[in-house]
Amino acid sequence: MTFKSEIVFVRVLFPFIAGIVCTYLFGNGNFIVPSIIANTLLLSYLLSINLFYKKIKAYNFKGINGVLFNVFCFALGGLICLLNTQSSKKKYYADQSYNYLKVWVNAEPQLTNNILHFEVEVAGAYQNNKPTSATGKLLIALKIDSLYPIQLNYGDELIITCKYLPVEPSYNPGEFDFKAWLASKNIYQQTFINQDHIVKLNTIKGNPIIRHAIAERKKQVAIYRQFIKNDEAFAVASTLVLGYRADLSKETLAAYSKTGTIHALSVSGSHIAIIFFLLNSMLSFLDRKKFLMLFKLFFICSLIWYYSLLTGFSSSILRSAIMITIFILAKAFNKNSNNYNILAFTAFALLVYNPFFIWDVGFQLSFISVFGLIYLQPKIYKWIHVQNKWLDKLWSAIALSLAAQLVTFPLSVYYFHQFPMYFILGNLFILLPLIAMMYLGIAILVLRVYFLAPIFEWIITFTNNSLKWIADLPFSRITSIWLNEWQLLLLSLALSLLIYAFSNYHKKLLITSICLLLVFQSYSTYNKMLATKQSKILFFSLRKNYAVAFIDTQKAILLTDLILEDKNYQFFVEPALAKMQVEDILFVKWEQDTIVNSFIKFEKQVKFHQYSILMLDSSFNYKKIAGLPKFDAVWLHQNPKKNISKLRTEVIFSTLLIDASNKDYKIKAYEDEANKFQLQHYTLKKNKAYLINLK
Repeated sequence: MTFKSEIVFVRVLFPFIAGIVCTYLFGNGNFIVPSIIANTLLLSYLLSINLFYKKIKAYNFKGINGVLFNVFCFALGGLICLLNTQSSKKKYYADQSYNYLKVWVNAEPQLTNNILHFEVEVAGAYQNNKPTSATGKLLIALKIDSLYPIQLNYGDELIITCKYLPVEPSYNPGEFDFKAWLASKNIYQQTFINQDHIVKLNTIKGNPIIRHAIAERKKQVAIYRQFIKNDEAFAVASTLVLGYRADLSKETLAAYSKTGTIHALSVSGSHIAIIFFLLNSMLSFLDRKKFLMLFKLFFICSLIWYYSLLTGFSSSILRSAIMITIFILAKAFNKNSNNYNILAFTAFALLVYNPFFIWDVGFQLSFISVFGLIYLQPKIYKWIHVQNKWLDKLWSAIALSLAAQLVTFPLSVYYFHQFPMYFILGNLFILLPLIAMMYLGIAILVLRVYFLAPIFEWIITFTNNSLKWIADLPFSRITSIWLNEWQLLLLSLALSLLIYAFSNYHKKLLITSICLLLVFQSYSTYNKMLATKQSKILFFSLRKNYAVAFIDTQKAILLTDLILEDKNYQFFVEPALAKMQVEDILFVKWEQDTIVNSFIKFEKQVKFHQYSILMLDSSFNYKKIAGLPKFDAVWLHQNPKKNISKLRTEVIFSTLLIDASNKDYKIKAYEDEANKFQLQHYTLKKNKAYLINLK
């Protein structure tokens, strides 16, 4: 069976990815043995066909063989996914309960507010003080002793005592799905422990190369810390040059995000390209002889891979390193290489190494953007012919930015819910400062030219301030764009057809793409119209606080103890209101009486349109509620000493709501009593948010 060699990996990649995705969503450990058998049989058949291709006249069965080849690629993707899924393994630690776990730190720990967060690989377990083998990954949040803080590094081996629990899903609309994000990193369990629950051993595990790289990066970061005085400039320098996740301020992150230049803060292809062009120019004198040129190219590859190692081997940097290595080797040996095949091979290699990269946002966006640069940028560039040399370079840069932004638009909007309007201006502005920052940053670290540090710091500060100025311009971005999966698929298909139609002057596809865009816009308009007519009550599920949104059209009364600047509000509440297209929010506290349009809150009673709620708290302790009032719901708050049986004789109601301000043992008691009387009840802690549609 033969394929066009120049695009063989393009043909392999799509069924391979489909196999990974389907197995991730629907597979389990029971599929491993059947998958191995299926892969073995298919591979044996395909090898036999190739060995005896002419003898058995296999060209008469090209269609069947092609289908079987795609089935094999699909099955191979599924098998690799199964073999890499920790929870599918027989000795997965979470399948049993152990007293102690023996683990080693497999990622650089990150300290936030006296809590050390880090991932560990389980190396063994202890049950009744007897060691046993166990495998898997675990996320640990370790509370550090402020007087005697423990120092942990990559590779440190530990004994921990803990009760690990499954990672909780998202409970509120629009909330970041932390469980799905960790699952994409092959982590399904987490624990929170104190420092006295951990014993650090003298042994070290892990990859010695990575351990060396992390230690070396810490030294380089220390150099920046010594010579860069401005904290924000230091954070940007460490993040931009070394991929070190420093504490960037919200204002700086927002500025890069609003101007469409956030990619500059993630070490990726542009950083690798800058290094390659610098090294290639510096060593151009070696091109005179074939042997010296080969030495130069292999030397450049080695430095690029070492730089990739120092920056943490993220998926974007791996993609860039593999692609540029293949490009360099192809050039060295005078091989004509297809750019699409190189891109597909890079994706295939990374997914064989770690199939969970397929769910990584950076992985998705980086590959799609590179595809856009390869396919679309030359076509956009041809739209306008510019004779002036410098204007031509400017137009080339604009075409580059347009191509990358256009192909990544659907995914960017889907994940980040915003679109930067001045992305061309931002990307044109940051082009030269990014090159200067990379060259100066590397020169300071490698050549020890510390006198350049003030210039380096000034350029970073100037760039940050300029991007903040661009971000503050009127209409700098469109926000609160929420797409569901079907809208994402529809928009992606419409833009793909539109790009292809323009590139190939295909009228029918152009009309089809415009029709799909009209369907997408009509659906979005319909959702907007629904938002202007909505009338809902949303009880948020929180950990300790309470929050209820009374939503009328695109306005909401938020009854809560949270404030606008509270992280719990920004993480749990704000995304839900944005998703529901709420634009005007009025904050109201528990003790505050308020009357606004259809919302009336007076003396622990709430009426919103025709829905009524009794707010029952400790002020009702040992008091009888007179008159047998009628409510749609009773809301229990801050541990009221009212048992349900007595409450039912004093109030007529149909639903009992228990918020997270109640203590856990009280919540359990309320739930048990409600179940005893078969009363409809809902607990607003570790459960999905409770939504009441009034229309």
